[in-house]
Amino acid sequence: MNTHITSAKFLYQPATAVALAGMCALAIGMGIGRFAFTPLLTMMVDDAGLTIAMGGRLASANYVGYLAGALTAIWLPLRVEASLRTGILVIGVSTFLMGVSTRWEEWMFLRALAGFMSAWVFVFASAWSLERLHSLNRSRLSSIVYSGVGAGIALTGIVGLVLMKMHASSNDGWMALGTLALILSAAIWPAFKPAGRSGPARAGNVGHEALSAHAWRLIVAYGAFGFGYIIPATFLPVMARQFVADPGVFGWAWPVFGGAAFVSTLVCSSLIAWRGTRQSWIAGHLAMAAAIYLAAVRPGFFTTVVSGLIVGGTFMVITMAAMMEARATTKAGAQRLIASMTAAFAFGQILGPLYAGHLVETGGSIFSGLALAAILLIASSALLLFSRHSERAS
Repeated sequence: MNTHITSAKFLYQPATAVALAGMCALAIGMGIGRFAFTPLLTMMVDDAGLTIAMGGRLASANYVGYLAGALTAIWLPLRVEASLRTGILVIGVSTFLMGVSTRWEEWMFLRALAGFMSAWVFVFASAWSLERLHSLNRSRLSSIVYSGVGAGIALTGIVGLVLMKMHASSNDGWMALGTLALILSAAIWPAFKPAGRSGPARAGNVGHEALSAHAWRLIVAYGAFGFGYIIPATFLPVMARQFVADPGVFGWAWPVFGGAAFVSTLVCSSLIAWRGTRQSWIAGHLAMAAAIYLAAVRPGFFTTVVSGLIVGGTFMVITMAAMMEARATTKAGAQRLIASMTAAFAFGQILGPLYAGHLVETGGSIFSGLALAAILLIASSALLLFSRHSERAS
């Protein structure tokens, strides 16, 4: 009985409620809005006539939308709670409509729209959650917030795996994930009740002063990270399928990726607090580079799965460390730096799938693109190493 009461008290603490709302928002915005396409790509190749190169362009449409959304978050005086509500709702609807639409132009528009709203959700959920957790002296709970991305990815992967085992169509997959997004949106809708007139209603106090040299180094490094991880993150199930045809086997590549991201975010929060945000960020880049290089030089199902585990286990740790570093760097007006880093990240992600798709179209291999991704991650680690370190890790 006492254990039940203690658990209930924890669940309804203000800081816990904030963390869980942020977690679910990121699960919708990133796990579904951004990455629903990855587990459904192989299904669309089979039943919708999609090629890998077309998949790269469709993924890039989502990332172009993500870039546009991040840029509007930098400059427009948007309301935080209203923007979050709009983002999660539109992501659910646009994902569902992917299963209804049959035209290529409609797919491109819907994925771009979902990407646009995903950027809003990521930027505003990050700013909303980090600020509230900091004011409640519970910054360590940010790990729960960012675990939402891995949880969302794992969930979309499992849904895709189940549908493949059932021999369902990709249309069924899109509609199922869209419905799931709408259900989660309804659950957290009350948490993002718009602030009153006396509250901080707008997200527009981001400031327009010049960013410091250190801030620009963070932006460049985060953009390199966007390119570095997006090729395995987009094409992991397709890479696995090249070696194992059974969807009951290769279909696990994406859920494993998301599960690794979920667990690592929770486990590594203590590491970030101990080693600091910048050193944790550098370590994540180097580990990811090693995993990507392994998949490039020793292609195979086993190395693809190992690479997926390491990439999945580091990419949200990097994200969390980077966002905390951004807040520690600017303190006031961190949202502008977060949005700028998100825009750079989106730019890197636009180039990644286009580059990989071009390699395949011209007779090359996805694995060839992994080598460049590893090089960029190592170079950005060096940039962070020589950058001015912010001592405070929120």
